[in-house]
Amino acid sequence: MVTSRFTSAVRPTAARVLHVVLPDGVDDPATPSGGNVYDRRVCAALTAAGRRLVPVPVGGGWPIPTQPALDRLDAALLAAPTGSVVLLDGIVACAAPDVVLRHAARLTLAVLVHLPLADETGLSPSVAAALDAGERRTLRAASAVIATSDAVRREVVHHHGLDASRVAVAPPGVDPAAVTAATPGGTRLVCVAAVTPRKGHDVLVEALAHVADLSWTCACAGPLDRDPTHADAVRERVRELGLQARIRFPGVQTGSDLAALYAAADLLVLASRHEPYGMVVTEALARAVPVVGTHVDGVPQALGTAPDGALPGLLVPSDDPTSLAAALRRWLSEPALRRHLRTAAAGRRRRLQSWRQTARTLAGVLDDLGQEA
Repeated sequence: MVTSRFTSAVRPTAARVLHVVLPDGVDDPATPSGGNVYDRRVCAALTAAGRRLVPVPVGGGWPIPTQPALDRLDAALLAAPTGSVVLLDGIVACAAPDVVLRHAARLTLAVLVHLPLADETGLSPSVAAALDAGERRTLRAASAVIATSDAVRREVVHHHGLDASRVAVAPPGVDPAAVTAATPGGTRLVCVAAVTPRKGHDVLVEALAHVADLSWTCACAGPLDRDPTHADAVRERVRELGLQARIRFPGVQTGSDLAALYAAADLLVLASRHEPYGMVVTEALARAVPVVGTHVDGVPQALGTAPDGALPGLLVPSDDPTSLAAALRRWLSEPALRRHLRTAAAGRRRRLQSWRQTARTLAGVLDDLGQEA
């Protein structure tokens, strides 16, 4: 359990107004992301708990904003009354340190960090360094920082030299779901992630090629337009390996389509190089679907354990197709392992956190700030 000065997480939500600065498009179903889902669900849960929210969507290509985007953010913060508590999504706040610092003395600012900006793969060294420096300035100026996992909290505290008592953790929740009807052989694999270098689809494809002698199919659901060059290279590699009939890329899946994908899954596979938490892990576990994933960042926290301490999945090193293939081979070849992991997943399902619990934790942090303002 992470300790900090934010000790009132179980108090009822206060009635004072909360301004929430979000990236524009957070409600767009065509651009799903863990951060967008988190923002949307937490805002809904806070509102349901009685919090008066003023959502402020700010467009502009975050985290590399245009000058008009910075001007819009400046205007949004200027419109908040002096002394207001303002919750800012980190992809906006950490990319605009000059704007944030301009208002830090007048407002009480809390920054929500989903993924440290420089951890995104595919950035040039200069861009990563600039984002990292801006993030440090922003987080040091904020009244509070809220991380979405213990791993993110550790990283921002140590990397940016923050006072640990100012950094809280509010892990994502998950919606309850029906248990998936598993097939005996466990052959239906799914990966739910944007096809970008950070998510490791290239590693997954190579691992699947190593187990091509076994029976399986894999649906890789997620946006294909975040890094089109990378997505094209991954699909071309699938064609080179002759696996196009077994690995499919259905694109973005949301709502009932995503629910149907999980309902037809035996195993979630996540090959991420960085993953601040891994909300798809808990989405799978909510259906008692085990997970094979990489041992990075917040994935072990999302995976968790059953009440008896059993892991509901297998964790492997990142960027290691051989280790990932070995884990998949075990899953596909060992009936006893499948039974064990399914039992553990069912146990973990009963311990998953709700979005209401996430909102209560967040509300405790914000209420403490409101009392100090």
